[in-house]
Amino acid sequence: MEYKDKVRIAVAIASLAAISILFTSQYRRRRKQKCLASSCYLQSDSKPQFAFKRVLADNSFSHFKHLKLQSSTNKISSNLHPYEPEITAFIENPRVEFEFDMYTSIDLKEMNDVYVWVETESQLKELADALSKERFFAVDTEQHSLRSFLGFTALIQISTQKEDYLLDTIKLHDAMGILSPVFADPTICKVFHGADNDVLWLQRDFHIYVVNLFDTAKACEVLSKPQKSLAYLLETYCGVATNKLLQREDWRQRPLSAEMLQYARTDVHYLLYIVACLIAELKQQDNDNSTHPDGKLHLTLEASRRSNMTCLQLYTKEVEDFPGESAALSIFSRHLNGQGGSSVSCEMQDLVRRLCTWRELMARVHDESLRYVLSDQAIVSIADKVPIDPTEICDTIAQADMNVDPMNLNSSLPSPSPVVCSHLDDFCSLMQESKSNLDDIFSVLLQKCLGKNGSCPLSVYNYALLANYDMRPTNRSVSKKNGVKNSRQFARKASRELFVQKFSCKSPVYHNCRIYANDGRLLCYCDQRKLEWYLRRELAKLIDENPPAIMLLFEPKGRPEDEDNDFYIQSKKNICVSCGEGSHYLREAPALPGLPSSTINAEEAGVSPLQLRTAAMALLRHGSSMPPRRREELTQLGITLYGMAIGYLFQWPFVEKI
Repeated sequence: MEYKDKVRIAVAIASLAAISILFTSQYRRRRKQKCLASSCYLQSDSKPQFAFKRVLADNSFSHFKHLKLQSSTNKISSNLHPYEPEITAFIENPRVEFEFDMYTSIDLKEMNDVYVWVETESQLKELADALSKERFFAVDTEQHSLRSFLGFTALIQISTQKEDYLLDTIKLHDAMGILSPVFADPTICKVFHGADNDVLWLQRDFHIYVVNLFDTAKACEVLSKPQKSLAYLLETYCGVATNKLLQREDWRQRPLSAEMLQYARTDVHYLLYIVACLIAELKQQDNDNSTHPDGKLHLTLEASRRSNMTCLQLYTKEVEDFPGESAALSIFSRHLNGQGGSSVSCEMQDLVRRLCTWRELMARVHDESLRYVLSDQAIVSIADKVPIDPTEICDTIAQADMNVDPMNLNSSLPSPSPVVCSHLDDFCSLMQESKSNLDDIFSVLLQKCLGKNGSCPLSVYNYALLANYDMRPTNRSVSKKNGVKNSRQFARKASRELFVQKFSCKSPVYHNCRIYANDGRLLCYCDQRKLEWYLRRELAKLIDENPPAIMLLFEPKGRPEDEDNDFYIQSKKNICVSCGEGSHYLREAPALPGLPSSTINAEEAGVSPLQLRTAAMALLRHGSSMPPRRREELTQLGITLYGMAIGYLFQWPFVEKI
């Protein structure tokens, strides 16, 4: 390449960069000019979801109400799954041979240009009737979350062996309940990939509950696949490449682009063939394992069990101490990590909290996401510079967002947002009233927006916010003295609560099934799967059903009590070792430092070795955070066996020093 050609290319690139920067600056300037004319943008910018006549999850602080079946005798339905008995039956007794043999006839079919676009209620009824005659079908959903506070389902894709269906759930939002019986039918298997979110979204938007599910992502886990993404499965089994970046597109737009239609159909069209391949691999490994009678896991059964466990999830609204509190704590944490704890003053923390409170309230009122209303980096920049003039505020927000995305090429977010521009006067007042109470700010802003002469239009999303104003969480004041330390404590508490909600084990870990030797002596407690393994191979007979117990038909090697090992012949409680909670619990690996030998026999003292180990482990690991009553209860176990000395060792704050 000649020197002149290189110069031309360099000049062209520089020109493009200059033009991009020019357009960006002009766009920012126009946004700033619009900010100065304050009026709610929703008066002229209606959103698709505002056409919904009824929403199950609005933006108020009230709890989500789940479907209550007419046959149910429970008066409180908000915390109960309406189809829990049916789903539990699939988890405990999956019909493996019957359910999975039907996939053997599925062949790989190339995707053509023919599909069915469903947008009327009559079409939806026809689809429900067609699906009710299927033995299985594949499902996927596309969400929109940028211009919505909680998000909503914008498209549902369904594929059978004959047809691909795309459901316009924006037009059909109020009629989607027509599909509820099909999704709850236990005789029809619904195939998803990564169904954890889809199951919750269907509950949130349509009261659709999935019964009898097979998740190809769970099958990948059981098979120990190197990856479990749908893109990997499409490439491996079908030779199809897909652009997952299209998942971030605006799925509200109509009509959908050709690329979006192709992407949406690809996600479900090949899913039935993929599940057939995965089930074949699962059954092959089961056959290979059957020659080794050492209690290996039944993989097909395990994939089914894990899939249907997903169905038991229940959608809930996230509840926090006060609007914006968790977002403020998150900003504190990231800002502290970047700047050092000493640089964050109490005044800055207070301003961040007020900005986060304002942002969340505006997001609820206008049904927008938090990041659309005001970005985290803009909040940090405003709290740092404390601009008061409207122009300075707009410049600060625009500059903060520009620093994250200098060319503004990868973002569809206007900066400042229309929400900020429409309520710039309130924003300025928020900056100046540094001594105002957060409760007062909340009340005044809500009345200004949705009150009798409010500036914002009422909708199905924000009406309940005004009607149920008194139901909002109460503000828990945070002491400004040692504010950084207190913020960290709140952050740790919020982090643990979120961890418990999302990751703690909620189904029983210990089934406490019993295995007896042929002479009637107890060998061990075990789970349901191990019992089933012996029964399927006719190595044992069932002698009790509740709780299940079997007697071996052969002579086992050794007895636990003969080997002075009582651990295996003790029943185990399904409770959290830390707090005693029974509805959810964290399973910890036992780790106990050496303890002095006891002069008292554990059984004589009424304390089993398992109880002692559980108590010691919980106290050593969680003594500082567990409830006082639980800590006292576990400490008494140690005192009973080892005396007061070891009891003091277990007590907080000595536990922290170990």
